[in-house]
Amino acid sequence: MSAMDKLHLHVKNMLEAEVAQKNNYAGLMAAADPLRIAKPFRDDIIALICALFAYGNAKAIEKFLLSLDFSALDGDEDAIEEKLKGRYYRLQSNRDVTEIFKTFAAFKKLHGLEDVFLSAYKTRESVLDGLGELICALYDMNPYRSRGYEFLLGKIPSRDPSSAYKRWNLFLRWMVRDDALDMGLWKGVKKSSLLIPLDTHTFNVSKDLGLLSRKTYDFKAVLELTETLRGFDADDPIKYDFAIYRLGQSKNTGKTQVDGSYAGRTR
Repeated sequence: MSAMDKLHLHVKNMLEAEVAQKNNYAGLMAAADPLRIAKPFRDDIIALICALFAYGNAKAIEKFLLSLDFSALDGDEDAIEEKLKGRYYRLQSNRDVTEIFKTFAAFKKLHGLEDVFLSAYKTRESVLDGLGELICALYDMNPYRSRGYEFLLGKIPSRDPSSAYKRWNLFLRWMVRDDALDMGLWKGVKKSSLLIPLDTHTFNVSKDLGLLSRKTYDFKAVLELTETLRGFDADDPIKYDFAIYRLGQSKNTGKTQVDGSYAGRTR
């Protein structure tokens, strides 16, 4: 066994122990996380809204999400504006927040998120194909555009994207994986197809652990790290995401500096 193989075996065993400790209700409740807000609703649209706002400090994310009245999704445009009056978050103005709710309120009357995703995903079992179809469909729901609004939905993926699509991959982890941590509401997507929701915590910790050689935080780093984790568990490689993220929050692993935030969870 080579030195690199021995290192990866050591890291795999360490991560398996972290997963056993962290991928449960107690692990989720140990520190702020947007999944704590999304999970009780057991609703994929509410979960996606929570994931799209999952950038910045984790406590600030939770505070903002707790301020939202998700019943507005079942109302008309006037009700949405009234129930979300005064709500804004970082790059999103109050208008951006109300318009994203209008988009999802219109979408849920016509489509199911999983159905739209699957219509493109199933041909090649490609997450990127599914995301492209879903993001495109959401933009079609509402002609409103602004920097904050487009930041939330993100760009329609190209064949060679640069964005890590962290928030979208986080949403897919919540929807597809089914354990004591994630919700498992979607049954048509394979866990083996998922991509790592790469943020600066997972990026830095993974480099320090020898799981990732790429020095640039981008989609190619997502693919490299996901492939490494498939070597640990081909059927469920993204089960390690939450444990790696919590490791970055709670410890100084090599060069990783811990600040307790969702630093970099912006794309």
